[in-house]
Parts: sequence; C-alpha cells; structure tokens
Amino acid sequence: MIEKIIEEIKDKKICILGFGIEGKSTYNFIRKYLKNIPIEIRYIKENGEENSYLENDNNLKFIINENYLEGLEEYDLIFKSPGISLKDIDTKGIEEKLTSQYDLFLKNTANYTIGITGTKGKSTTSSLIHKILEEQDRKIYLLGNIGTPIFDLIDTIEKDAIVVLEVSSHTLEFAKYSTNIAILLNIFEEHLDHYKNFEGYALAKINLVKNKRDVAIFNLDNENINDLYDDYSNEDFGITINNNKKTNKTISLKDNKIYYNDEFLYDANQERKLKGKHNLNNIMFVLAVSKILNLDLQKTIETINSFNPLEHRLEYVGKFDGVEYYNDSIATIPEATIESINALEKVNTLIVGGNDRGVDQTELIKFLINSEVENVICLPKTGEYIQEGLKETNKNVKLVNSIEEAVAIAKAVTKKETICVLSPAASSYGYFKNFKERGNKFKELVSN
Repeated sequence: MIEKIIEEIKDKKICILGFGIEGKSTYNFIRKYLKNIPIEIRYIKENGEENSYLENDNNLKFIINENYLEGLEEYDLIFKSPGISLKDIDTKGIEEKLTSQYDLFLKNTANYTIGITGTKGKSTTSSLIHKILEEQDRKIYLLGNIGTPIFDLIDTIEKDAIVVLEVSSHTLEFAKYSTNIAILLNIFEEHLDHYKNFEGYALAKINLVKNKRDVAIFNLDNENINDLYDDYSNEDFGITINNNKKTNKTISLKDNKIYYNDEFLYDANQERKLKGKHNLNNIMFVLAVSKILNLDLQKTIETINSFNPLEHRLEYVGKFDGVEYYNDSIATIPEATIESINALEKVNTLIVGGNDRGVDQTELIKFLINSEVENVICLPKTGEYIQEGLKETNKNVKLVNSIEEAVAIAKAVTKKETICVLSPAASSYGYFKNFKERGNKFKELVSN
C-alpha cells in the first residue's frame, strides 16, 4: 500500500495546504520515503508557531501570507488539510488535484474499513466501535479526525486489521473514495463559516455514503439527510427511533427495545454509562455494525454498557458543595445542548454561548422557555441572542464576559442536589483554542 502511494506522488509537484496536525503528518510521511522531492507548504502562520526543525530542508518552500490560496492550479497534487476552507475561491480548476491522507489511503488499501461521520456523535461512535472490536480480539486501528492522522501509523497497519476512521466534512468535501462500511449519524447546522451554504456542508457529509464500498448505515429520522439523499441499496441499514422504515434492513426502537427488523437486539432500559437519547441513537448504529460483521452480540452489549463517555461529552466532573457539574463542551450546536439537558434531567443551571457562526438558536430558546432550567448563564456572542430570547421569562438569565465569571455565578445560584452543565451550543473559537481547552478550563474552575 505505501509503495502504491509513493509511486503515485513521487513525480508530482506537491503542495501541502495547511500546516496543522495533518499537514505536518503529511510532510513527515513524504520526507520519510521521498527525502529530496520538492514540497511547497501554504498556510497562514499563527503567532508563536515554531517550525525551526524544517530549516535544513533545502527542497521545501513556504508560502505564508493572506494570498496563500492563489495560484493553486500550478500544482499536480494538493494535500488539503481539514482546517482549510476553499469557500472563497473557484475550485473547478483544482478539484481533481485535491487529495488527502484519507483519499490516498482508501484508494490503495486492502484493509477492511469503517468510516463514521455526522455533525454530532462521531467520536463516541468511532471509539465505541473500536472498543467493541478490540474486546472481540480483532486487530483494529482508530484514526482520522479523532486525533491520529492516518499517515502517522500507516506503516504499522497489518493486512488483516480493520481500520476505523472518524471523518469530518472538511475531509469529505472533495473526497473521491470511501470505506467498506459508511456511517452517517446525522446532519445539523454547523461549520457554516467553512462552506458557501448549509447544503454544501451537508453534501460533504453525504459523500461518505454516496461513495461507500459495500454498505451504508443511515439515520432515517434526520430531515437534512432525507431532503438530500435517498439512494439506498438493498445492503444498506436504516436507523430509526421514529419508526421511519425506508430500508429493507432496519434497526429500530419500540417500547424502549432495539430490534433488527423483527429480531430483538438490546433492552434500552438496562443500566449504561452513555446517557441520553442521542447516545442511544449512537448505540443503534453500533449494533448495526455488530450485525454486519457478525460479532458476538452479548459481548457487544457488555462493551456498550460499560463504555464511559469521552472527555468533554457529558463528562461528569464531580459533586461540589452539593451540586453535580457536567462538562459538555463538545456541544457546539443547539440540538446537542437540548439533548444534553434532556439526558441529565435535573439541570438547574446552564452555561451557554460562544462564537457566532450563523447557526440559528431559535429552537434552543424555545426549549429553554419550557424547560425546568432556572439559571441560564450566557457567554458572548451567541449568548446575547439567547439572553434576548429569554428576557420575557421568569428565568434567572445572566450575560457574562468570561467563563470564570460564569462559573462563579453558577456556584452562587445553583440549587443543591441539582446539576450545572456547560453545554455551549456554539464553537469556542475566538475565546478558546478549541472545545477541549474550554472544557478543561471549566473543569479547573468548578474543582477549585
């Protein structure tokens, strides 16, 4: 596989577009096998960024300025990093030249692959599938958007191993290949700052299932998926809580029990650590994978029930002065915040708000008006809209300027034996480096 990839790129004029985690991984991979091939790297350098280890590479050229997206037509192969948006340029002349670690790997690998995308639930579902396969003695790798670039471990992947890939819309936007099992969890409004419109974002997600090798697993309840895609095959699985049976193979929920067509699979009343309807939906996708791969169902269920939530995803921080605190910093859209409050049930205080990317907060405001949440602490910028939407209610709504101020107020107003949750319904950019930094700061503040 590596030989095929090297053969494909060795005589090309190469550009690495973006130099974050994946861009650096791509550079290191090329240099490991092609030490003298010319490489050009284009991006905007951040303050304090240090790349001095590249100074001795005489076949490397940097283009680091605001015009770094101009003149891309001159390259034969462009490795686009996920964080780079091309919404403001005409890509018609370069689309065939655009590639990624994801595309090159899937084009050349003989490994069995499982790809997971969706606006929410990617990391939980990917990690749970990985854990289930690991505990059933399968050789397994978990790579991609979850934090480990494919090229970092590509030379360690054994031929009979299964590779699980968490895939973002940014990777899928120009992707030409897909996985054996392609999982589309959901599509909601997000990343509207990265695409020309919402449809562009949604169609990027749909690329995973449109190009699937063998079987796709869809969320049949998601309106955005239904509006843009209905090309189901006889091998595809549909996942539905609302009894929307449009496929021959359906994983559905009835009387809080999960079925594959008419075959009972899982009792959703049993104790599990993944709380909430959204996580139950993730579990249904995992059960579909278990059926497709003919895994031991009882072992699959045991892993599901013992699986702990990932960090920053309805993560229990602790009980302090009679109040339970949860960190749900990953909740960057209103739908995720609504699900979190429903899952926890005893939420007395919500800390909400963040970067404004044009995502509509109306449904969250309507939900909060009718909810039992008494204290809503709003962070800029989207918190300003939420405060305005709640001003005629009897809620205790506070607009603050920092998470430090938010936690201080939360500690003062939250009733004992109830819950305070950070669930922002917005991204962290402009205020924190990412959702992890935001969540870690919240945990630090509530613990002190």
